[in-house]
Amino acid sequence: MSAKHYLVTGGAGFLGSALVRRLVRGGQRVRVLDDESRGSSRRLEDLKGEIEFIGADIRDAAAVVRAAKGVDAVCHLAFINGTEFFYSKPDLVLDVGVKGMVNVIDACLEQGVGELILASSSEVYQSPSRIPTDESAPLTIPDPHNPRYSYAAGKIISEIMALNYGRKRFSRVVIFRPHNVYGPDMGWEHVVPQFILRMRELSRRGVDPVPFPVQGSGQETRAFVHIDDFTEGLMILLERGQHLNIYHVGTTEEISIAAVAREVGRYFGKSVAIVPGRPSEGGTTRRCPDISKVAALGYRPRISFHEGLPAVARWYDEHAELQPRP
Repeated sequence: MSAKHYLVTGGAGFLGSALVRRLVRGGQRVRVLDDESRGSSRRLEDLKGEIEFIGADIRDAAAVVRAAKGVDAVCHLAFINGTEFFYSKPDLVLDVGVKGMVNVIDACLEQGVGELILASSSEVYQSPSRIPTDESAPLTIPDPHNPRYSYAAGKIISEIMALNYGRKRFSRVVIFRPHNVYGPDMGWEHVVPQFILRMRELSRRGVDPVPFPVQGSGQETRAFVHIDDFTEGLMILLERGQHLNIYHVGTTEEISIAAVAREVGRYFGKSVAIVPGRPSEGGTTRRCPDISKVAALGYRPRISFHEGLPAVARWYDEHAELQPRP
């Protein structure tokens, strides 16, 4: 991989910090822009002196222009993730998503940055008609009144802006859609850490099996990809991704939510009795990506959920005090 100077927006987030660390390890120059509203510079503590960190809001157009000065490529990951926020703060999700995308494109054009790598999401196609789902699946907003789709709408707008500006104004635009990435220190508003922390609490009550409430029946499925596998896939795209192409990055190992709960219970030495609950409005019953397009470039996920989950559970078990309080 040739040496470049990268700007990573949202570089203190879960995905962003993993990318930053991998870029630095590969000998790349890295500048990070993050306001730490969702990310944390704690994730980059070990890279002090090796990266440049700019504390600024992606909605601050002048700050984004300054951050883009002199870089060869922008990896745009700054966004508000976490399903809880989609429902509770949809206006903020859209404000950060849309203004952030506009500012990044404007900054690239002003500073002459020819390469843009954009983080999108599997949420853009919501409930696909075929699984595994490839990159040609239609992008949909089933109900504009449902605040959940604020996130998907922001990502769809971002994809369309990147592709259409990319046709004439950029030398290379690559879009990647992460699919349920998990790992240590991934945040708190996601199913894996929430299950770990819930099981941590319930397992102390001396009951076995542990009655474990879930949204829906528990038979809903996802394909969880470990952060290490995901980051390797992203590095392949930085090197080999084709201009104006979209790539799904994930794994084809589909697992039910009930099975996720059982894996978490196994870490705590408990069996689990699933207690079905009301499904989240606008959620999808199955999600699993077709990764043949990125696999053709050399991507091979290697870490199964069974192998990857214990280290994640251990991190949250040992760092539960970091959880933000209401």
